[in-house]
Amino acid sequence: METKKLLKSRKGSVAIDAVALIFASALVIAAAFHIFPVFMEKQQLDTYASELCRTAEISGRVGTETSERSKELTDNTGLTPKITWSQTGNIQLGGKVTVTCTTTADIGLWGNLSRIPVKISSQASGKSEVYWK
Repeated sequence: METKKLLKSRKGSVAIDAVALIFASALVIAAAFHIFPVFMEKQQLDTYASELCRTAEISGRVGTETSERSKELTDNTGLTPKITWSQTGNIQLGGKVTVTCTTTADIGLWGNLSRIPVKISSQASGKSEVYWK
């Protein structure tokens, strides 16, 4: 009878369940630390695109002003995205301009063993505030 009670006892299973729960939690937290920087980079790219578009709106053209602003933003953020404009040159008052910034971020799980490249893209659009004669 005594052995049946020992076999039915589940006191040790709680310890095993706790270890499994801690291990699974550690894996989730470790994965989050590797994925979170990609979300931060996406946020920076959104800001990069909106600032660049705002410069085009104020200056009324895509040219030297936007190139200079792009260099400033690259220095500040460290991002070097591929920049695509819907049009270049002068943009008439009320004319729509769109900028698309694209870059690649790596999600590195388990050190350098698995690098997963993720394409990040951000788009911003606005209207020119300059009347060109």
